[in-house]
Amino acid sequence: MLGTPSAASITPPCFGTIVLVLAQSLWLANFTLDTLSAADGHLEWELSAGRVLFCSLSSLVGGVSIMTKKSRVSGFTLVELLVVIAIIGVLVGLLLPAVQAAREAARRMSCSNNFKQLGLGVHNYHAAYNQLPKHGTGTPNIAGGAPEGATVANAPRANNRLSLTWLVGLTPFIEQQALWEQISNPYRDPNSGALFPPMGPDPRRSIAHHATTQYAPWLTEVPTFRCPSDPGVGLPAQGRTNYTACIGDSANASPSNQAPLFGKDDFGAENAARAVERAASGRGFFVQREHSSFKDVLDGLSNTICAGETPSDLGDNDIRTRGARSTTGNVRDVGGNKTCDIYIDPARPRFWLPTATFVPLAGGGTEPEQRRGFKWAHLRGIWGNFTAATPPNSPICMDVNNFNTGLLPAGSRHQGGCHVLMGDGAVKFITNSIEAGNQNSAHVSSVAPYLAPGSQSPFGLWGALGTKASAETNVSF
Repeated sequence: MLGTPSAASITPPCFGTIVLVLAQSLWLANFTLDTLSAADGHLEWELSAGRVLFCSLSSLVGGVSIMTKKSRVSGFTLVELLVVIAIIGVLVGLLLPAVQAAREAARRMSCSNNFKQLGLGVHNYHAAYNQLPKHGTGTPNIAGGAPEGATVANAPRANNRLSLTWLVGLTPFIEQQALWEQISNPYRDPNSGALFPPMGPDPRRSIAHHATTQYAPWLTEVPTFRCPSDPGVGLPAQGRTNYTACIGDSANASPSNQAPLFGKDDFGAENAARAVERAASGRGFFVQREHSSFKDVLDGLSNTICAGETPSDLGDNDIRTRGARSTTGNVRDVGGNKTCDIYIDPARPRFWLPTATFVPLAGGGTEPEQRRGFKWAHLRGIWGNFTAATPPNSPICMDVNNFNTGLLPAGSRHQGGCHVLMGDGAVKFITNSIEAGNQNSAHVSSVAPYLAPGSQSPFGLWGALGTKASAETNVSF
């Protein structure tokens, strides 16, 4: 029987004891509740394993409890403790992947939202000027010019060789008005005192150039131009981006020093042969160094890709961010899409073999500076474009160097595919397994032995989405 408790026997409320008993009972998992009785103002629980706890009903009201045991309650054994630890470990192991997946889902959503902001910017730009932001804009090279403005004396004679991307013109339409003001007005380097003309020097500038005469706008990291799933930061990049313009399904749709020559050159000049090739292979939403508008997208804005997501280089020989050199020097010919596959590591197919033949350095700077996603303002080759000739996350394969013709697929750090921005502003996720037609086909061009101008894309649904006026009907996805 319970006696009158002394002051020393009054303990804190018995909730902790209840939790302990319930926990021990749950581990044993075989208790049954036999009797629930109230006597002498106490609540008595009797378990099949023995009577283990009395708790005064008055404690639930008055804030104190009187506790006793009719039989001794044993503690956790070492085996029970190890079981608990093991179960906790299993639960943590199950939860961590779920947490990581949730975080990647959030990053992917943010990535998509940034792309949507660019799509909204494109439509606002078109509403303001009745044309698309020009992909290949700026100031042309001139005789006696100094495009890079590499010294204080040469900075006033700098120009950008018409090599600014569509993203430059979008800056005032994506809440980057301050950056646009720096670009569109004369800019003075506060360190060297070099004065650059409006629209700045050529964004192909190397890190060494910026160390002497810095042009800060080209080094600026714009959050809207980045996908949070891409971990790349800092040097040797000069303002990273994860979004590049779609120039169609032909690798020839790029200024090049290889025949047949395409469109305007660095001086803004275009002869008849260049104009013919531009009309034949410039099949994308953007045509480099040319004005275009929504009326040119005859296949429909919702059926045509405006821009694609691309990863930025991490210095790890990733096939999606470092270009290998085509074994034939011509990715546009029959079988050209496969001419770099020999260099892929069969044990790690996301990476090149150490013995791969990489694209040689061209245009100054160092080779590590010439990687995917490293210069958001730079039009040429690997920096500013994507071609819908090979499926997402395929290897980059260049004819001669990083500035000219090559296979420039979309890609991402997401699992299984990448985002694309459609002409109507919608953002779609495209899987790596999208139907991509005949990957051994030649590309479209104005001369033999390539496909004739106006041909439907040989690269299936993916190629059809990359062209703006080829009248393909297989564009449902």
